[in-house]
Amino acid sequence: MRRFIPLLRHSSFIVAGALPVTALAQAAEAPGIERLPTVQVQAARGQRVADVDLPASISTVQLDDEVIGTLAQVSEALNGVPGLLARDRQNLAQDTQLSIRGFGARSTFGVRGVRVLVDGVPATMPDGQGQLSHASLLSAQRIEVLRGPFSALYGNSSGGVVQVWSADGAAGDPWRARVAAGSDATLSAGAQLRGQQGPLRYNLAANHFETAGWREHSRARRESFNGRLGVDVGGGQLDLVLNYLDAPDAQDPLGLTRAQVNANPRQATAVATQYNTRKSVRQGQAGLVFTRTEGAQTWRAMGYAGQRQVEQYLAIPPGPQANPLHAGGVIDLDGGYGGLDLRWAWQGDWLGRPLEAVIGANADQQTQDRRGYENFIGSDLGVRGALSRDQRDRVRNVDQFAQVNWQWAPRWSALLGLRHSTVRFRSNDDYITARNPDDSGSRDYSATTPVGGVVFHASDAWRVYASAGRGFETPTFNELGYRNDGGAGLALNLDPARSRNLELGTKWRGAGGAAFEAAVFRADTDDELAVASNTNGRSTYRNIGRTRRQGVEASLQQPLAAQLDLTLAYTYIEATVREPYATCASSGCAVPDTVVASGSRLPGVPKQQAFARLDYRPGDWQWAGEVVASSDTVVNDLASDTAAGYALLNLEAARNWRTAQGTLRAFARVDNVLDQRYVGSVIVNDGNQRYFEPGADRRYGVGLQWSWL
Repeated sequence: MRRFIPLLRHSSFIVAGALPVTALAQAAEAPGIERLPTVQVQAARGQRVADVDLPASISTVQLDDEVIGTLAQVSEALNGVPGLLARDRQNLAQDTQLSIRGFGARSTFGVRGVRVLVDGVPATMPDGQGQLSHASLLSAQRIEVLRGPFSALYGNSSGGVVQVWSADGAAGDPWRARVAAGSDATLSAGAQLRGQQGPLRYNLAANHFETAGWREHSRARRESFNGRLGVDVGGGQLDLVLNYLDAPDAQDPLGLTRAQVNANPRQATAVATQYNTRKSVRQGQAGLVFTRTEGAQTWRAMGYAGQRQVEQYLAIPPGPQANPLHAGGVIDLDGGYGGLDLRWAWQGDWLGRPLEAVIGANADQQTQDRRGYENFIGSDLGVRGALSRDQRDRVRNVDQFAQVNWQWAPRWSALLGLRHSTVRFRSNDDYITARNPDDSGSRDYSATTPVGGVVFHASDAWRVYASAGRGFETPTFNELGYRNDGGAGLALNLDPARSRNLELGTKWRGAGGAAFEAAVFRADTDDELAVASNTNGRSTYRNIGRTRRQGVEASLQQPLAAQLDLTLAYTYIEATVREPYATCASSGCAVPDTVVASGSRLPGVPKQQAFARLDYRPGDWQWAGEVVASSDTVVNDLASDTAAGYALLNLEAARNWRTAQGTLRAFARVDNVLDQRYVGSVIVNDGNQRYFEPGADRRYGVGLQWSWL
């Protein structure tokens, strides 16, 4: 706690900034205050609790038909969220790099340590590995980001929660067709049909995206479809959620060394073209949600199922694959997943004060056929060769949860929650030879994670809150894949990471959509999972002991005039090791041989991030400028190299022409206006010291959108 006090002093500028806001809040108690829309963060709130009344940090990004850009990646919409880092890797063979308050920063691919849901359907598997590539911004209405202790109510690997929600169709909703083009032969074309026909509400969106890529060997294409169909039935609402993604042969340019970045940041690593590194993903899923409210009670049942296929070609030379325990240079995954979620909510009074209770349970399962092949046949490289791995993996979780929100005094309310999670891993090895023994194995994990918080209603517009809770994170199947001692079988000795989380914050809502939020936070983690070795195409993991993530974040939305709006966001994070541990200092190292001292920075986490955006909307015009800034980022455990900080300027412009038949909208955007050289993302602890994924230079984009009824 002693180290928490300097942090509070460091964040005193936020408290000071809140004082004039407090005065405004007192004045804003009069009728006429404009509330921001109530959001639905399903597990951390009930049906009738506004986000401002929750002891948690929640940001909502509203998406409408005036959004400018290709709408190809979720990272396009998340720059202004404090505490969240969403990095465009200029590499569509890998998913958006996403972390919240430092959780998930070590992930080299996909989303790790952050829970992701799309229309209430999990996009994070039971083992904690997730992805965002199938989420459609074209059909989305909003993105919600939950940070802090109450993220634990979502279960395993919930260092934070990102939820993408599609709009519900209604009578009179416009249809729209949209096309955007830009630098590097980038093209995005899509259509959205949204409305109501009789009892059926619908929101259907299809999109085609392709690009030659800013870097060499980074061409990609994606076809996606997202649908939401709703109908009133049985006294409630039934929603069918569908989505499909096909992303064939997305080229992977791999990371670059420091020298390569300095010589030519647009190049691909030589082995990327030599082995034609690439990745293909195909996914389809469906979810069915039934919600019924009768009096004080609400029932909700959700079921979903999906199929996902992944084929990835890696740049592993033939030599290391001669090891009979090696899994090869081609990854072939094919599997299904699904789950059920049941919950019941009740609103009423207890001891004469408003109370809402929610109880529920969910079960999820993923079954995956994992095969590995050599990536060569004779002297031909980058082709599927002999089988070297064949196993069937299954992971499932069964969770129970409960929460109570009680306003126990006119100015005080409390939110308490509890979740129990059981996660079971099973792996059956079907590739058994004289030199490759049976690698089958299993491991069960379980945890009970309590959370709680109190809110003081200082005025109609101003809240102060405090919250605390526990969380846990199991290793994924990818992290269990290899033992760090080089032996055969899974790394079943890995323990889950367990964290203790604290948060103190304030929220204010003013007239005209003005809003201010600030929070001071700390998360102490035991048995943190980190890379033990990364050699010959194999990454192994270990529990390294204790770490700490603490910091302060703030955001402000302020109308400056009738047509002028300002948005600001700032994040400061100290992510450090609190217990020394050993790691590898060279790429050929198999046994950790160098000590990482207590106090060292965790890689992948910049200390500071800032965002500023100014929107001006005179009549049918829209003008905007934004600045996105980040401090330097350590790239490995030993902090032997860093990616320098940067500040980028982006500009937007749009014009609407309204007719009796609909609205034509033209838009343009320039990214990195000042043509800065910078590293947009890093590959943490890369064994070949190819840590850096350079960001693009000045980029241009234009587009047209036609909306009609």
